[in-house]
Amino acid sequence: MKIGLLECDDVAGRFASVKGGYREMFAALLPEARFSYYEAHRGQIPGSADECEAWVCTGSKYSVYEPHDWIAGLSAFIRTVGEARRPFVGICFGHQMLAHATGGEVAKAQEGWGVGVLPVQILSRESWMAPPRTEIRIHHMHQDQVRRLPPGAVVLARSPHCEVGMFRVGDTMLGIEGHPEFTPEFAEALILARRKSIGPETSEAALRTVRQPSDGPLLGRWIARFLSIP
Repeated sequence: MKIGLLECDDVAGRFASVKGGYREMFAALLPEARFSYYEAHRGQIPGSADECEAWVCTGSKYSVYEPHDWIAGLSAFIRTVGEARRPFVGICFGHQMLAHATGGEVAKAQEGWGVGVLPVQILSRESWMAPPRTEIRIHHMHQDQVRRLPPGAVVLARSPHCEVGMFRVGDTMLGIEGHPEFTPEFAEALILARRKSIGPETSEAALRTVRQPSDGPLLGRWIARFLSIP
């Protein structure tokens, strides 16, 4: 199955101690997928939603409300994906882009940074959540949050630091605030690089969690089922 990976940041080569980037992390998360890559943050926006059978949008250091031309172009493209009823999954920034593109609101979180391996409570059991769980633990790295859902959206999960941890628009578009694709090595390097912005106390607490077990692989299976990857 051909999946379009909408890359929204440069990750490969950012840290000397970490090999690979989003392409390698998502290939590990969705091993049965065949990817086509689009560097959306460089203005490489697909011409049609039909170029791929499904779409995944990555995280980013940018915010969806920043006035960049590529963000406006990506927002418009995500709407065409919804109109074409192609499956779509947004991760962190991609989760926020889904809300932004379809009429929701994203802003800096009053709660501060969500970072580290954190619990997420499942509120609504969906058929693709197999095997089912009432709670998962996955990596997080975000300062923004979805503050208002798009019209008709359904919240599927929340956490103590984030009320919209996962949501669905219709039955083909899914947003996930956490990072199921993160490796402990990348999460640790990113926390250390952002220590000043995150704050020393929050950073230290997050660093104590990054080597803990994560349900990223389980969420990868859920995502594959949502995207209908055989």
